[in-house]
Amino acid sequence: GARLIVASQEIVADGTQLLATLTDSKTTVMQATPATWKLLIAADWQGNEQLKVLCGGEALPSQLASELLERCESLWNMYGPTETTIWSAVSEIKTDSQLISIGNGIANTQLYILDQSSQLVPVGVVGELCIGGMGLARGYFERPELNKEKFIYNPFSEEESRIYRTGDLARYLPNGEIE
Repeated sequence: GARLIVASQEIVADGTQLLATLTDSKTTVMQATPATWKLLIAADWQGNEQLKVLCGGEALPSQLASELLERCESLWNMYGPTETTIWSAVSEIKTDSQLISIGNGIANTQLYILDQSSQLVPVGVVGELCIGGMGLARGYFERPELNKEKFIYNPFSEEESRIYRTGDLARYLPNGEIE
């Protein structure tokens, strides 16, 4: 029963137009990058206590998270590259925190943080985030060398599968979530 609104590039690039579209449409869920949320706040967006905010595509700064939490019903930090069907991890941000987690993998997704020897790192140690699971792309079209570099054998699965090397640095937090 919902309605989907895809804002044009012109609207998205102008905070005032985007604010008007958001208000006029009575939107209840909006997905945007941190840069777009900053644009809305700069356009004097006061918030909507019924709005679910989905934020992804870039790292979510803690200052922005604080500002969004004051203006919405709920805030969700979304993470995932295109090579893993966009969203691979999600975390609801509930309180003001200096550490913004990406949470854990969504259903049918595995997240691994590996050192330079492709071994799992312990809690608190930074390594490269790698992603496996049902959402993993087959690879890059006609790019065999890049596929070999980025889509590697998954040594942590009993089934023959691959994981994607994101190039993003991450670490396990003591609660099991990933920053």
